[in-house]
Amino acid sequence: MTTTLTRPAPSEDPGTDNRPGALLAVVLAAQFMALLDVFIVNVAAPTIRTELAATGAGIQLVVAGYTIAYAVLLITGARLGDLLGHRRVHLTGLAVFTAASLACGLAASTGQLIGFRVAQGAGSALMIPQVLSLIQRNFTGEGRVRALSAYSAVLATGAAAGQVVGGVLVSADLFGTGWRPVFLVNVPIGLVLLVLGAKVLPRDAATGAGRARSLDLPGLLLLAGSVSLLTVPLVLGQEEDWPLWTWLSLGGALLLLAAFGAYEARLARRGGAPLIAPRVLRIRGIGPAVLRIAAVMAVNAGFLFTLTLHLQGALGQSALRAGLTFGPTAAAFGLVGLTWRRRPAPWQRFLVPGGFLLTAASALGAGAALRDGGTGGWTLYPVLCGMGVGLALAFSPVLTGALATVRPEDAADASGLLATVTQLGQLIGVAAFGSLYLGAVTGPGARVSAGALGESTLALAAVAVLGASVGLLGRRR
Repeated sequence: MTTTLTRPAPSEDPGTDNRPGALLAVVLAAQFMALLDVFIVNVAAPTIRTELAATGAGIQLVVAGYTIAYAVLLITGARLGDLLGHRRVHLTGLAVFTAASLACGLAASTGQLIGFRVAQGAGSALMIPQVLSLIQRNFTGEGRVRALSAYSAVLATGAAAGQVVGGVLVSADLFGTGWRPVFLVNVPIGLVLLVLGAKVLPRDAATGAGRARSLDLPGLLLLAGSVSLLTVPLVLGQEEDWPLWTWLSLGGALLLLAAFGAYEARLARRGGAPLIAPRVLRIRGIGPAVLRIAAVMAVNAGFLFTLTLHLQGALGQSALRAGLTFGPTAAAFGLVGLTWRRRPAPWQRFLVPGGFLLTAASALGAGAALRDGGTGGWTLYPVLCGMGVGLALAFSPVLTGALATVRPEDAADASGLLATVTQLGQLIGVAAFGSLYLGAVTGPGARVSAGALGESTLALAAVAVLGASVGLLGRRR
């Protein structure tokens, strides 16, 4: 079963400002805003729970509703951009995200907030995949490499920055509004980006012209079902103490994923238009890149999550102080993500495995600095900088290399695939390392929590070492 859509042919609009620098600034600002909302609510969750009298499951869904909708619909959003036009779908997603942010900030109950968070995630899923596609289609050569470096820096600094911004806004309690500014801050930014986006994003449609493309509805349903069955237990499993339904859901996700792969391969053999073109999966470097991106995002999210639990839960730090703790990680990641290309050419092949190994050493260093139940003092901050540097080196060159040879017509499929892997890596990291930490906390006290954090950082380091091994194997091949 397919639904035929018409994708208009590209055309130049004299009313559109096509300067690539302006285009990149607008789409990366939207990307950063959407990524903040994955993490910004974490530090606001205790305040939201108190003011809305939310249950534990309710506050989990407030945090997770955005993430689940975002992860489930990412590849669908990428394909819709390819079919309907990246500019049109990006601006539509931005409008949905901005309106949903306003609704979240005005929500009067937990149920309302959950629903509006899901709408926020849907808007992001429409908006975010178009960023990579627009970069792929509007930049070439060294300009594309620079744009992808900026993209990767924004992508991962959004996680740490979300913690920082969330802490600042909640602690500021602007006009007595408590947690609401973490959502309302998106509204003026979103409106400005809509105005600028309408001006600088290149028009990709001319009414009435174009060629027909098919929307793979069975593939969409199979993929959405498999991602839903995977993400829901990962997000809610720890809160619910991993009941039977979570394991059945994870098993069902694997079955649906296998069915999706078989269906897509059969559709491609018949000459159809599968949701993810098989040729994208055969692009040199995509396979190892998927593994490396999943590993680095899992370590990134797992480290942020477990350290936040320790700082706020065991050490009793405020949202502001805990958030600002991650400032060095975000700053180092952003700086290195933008400048790694300046390293001498002979060093380039060592950057990714070296980044993973530095990430492993930094994770172990964080566990050691906090092992006595204290704050770690000044020794913690060089470790956090090292974490940012290591994550940037492990991520930015991988993403840039994976997309360097992707053809413009495959940009939507590749961007949807890598964006989904990024999101699922974060979910898996939070679920796996968060469960390890919480399971190791056997009682109250900062020392007990520090011991649990030490176990988590050891596991984080092990995954980072595995990521380095993938890089070495890929280079030998």
